[in-house]
Amino acid sequence: MATRLNPYISFRDQARPALEFYRDALGGELTLTTFGESGMPDSPDAKLIMHGQLETPAGFTLMVADTPAGMDYNPGMNISVSLSGDSGDELRGYWDKISEGGTVTVALEKQMWGDEFGMCVDRFGISWMVNIGQPQA
Repeated sequence: MATRLNPYISFRDQARPALEFYRDALGGELTLTTFGESGMPDSPDAKLIMHGQLETPAGFTLMVADTPAGMDYNPGMNISVSLSGDSGDELRGYWDKISEGGTVTVALEKQMWGDEFGMCVDRFGISWMVNIGQPQA
C-alpha cells in the first residue's frame, strides 16, 4: 500500500451515521471496525467505531472514529491528519520530523490491533496520527 495522507475525524457516538452520510454523499465503500472487534468486547464502547474508512470512486479517503467514554471530545478540535501505509522506515521518518518540537500523546509503538501507531500534536498545534500497517502479502 502506498503511503497516504488524509483527514481523520473524531465523533462522540456518531461515527457510523456520519460515515454512512458521507458515503451517501460521495459514493464509495465503507470499512468499519468496532472497539469490540478490536479486542475490547466487554467495553461500554464495544459497539462504537474504533476505526471507519470511506474510499470513494474519485480517490478520496476519509477516516473516522468514535471518541471513547472518558476521553475529551472537543468539537472543532476533532480533526487530525493521518499518515498511514506499510512502509515502516518512511513513516517512522515522517513521525520523527513531525513530532520534533511537539507533544507526543501516544508513543509510536505496536498496538493491540497489530500495527504500529502513534499520535502527536506538532509544534503548530496540529494533531497527527501515524499508522504503520503490516505489508500486504
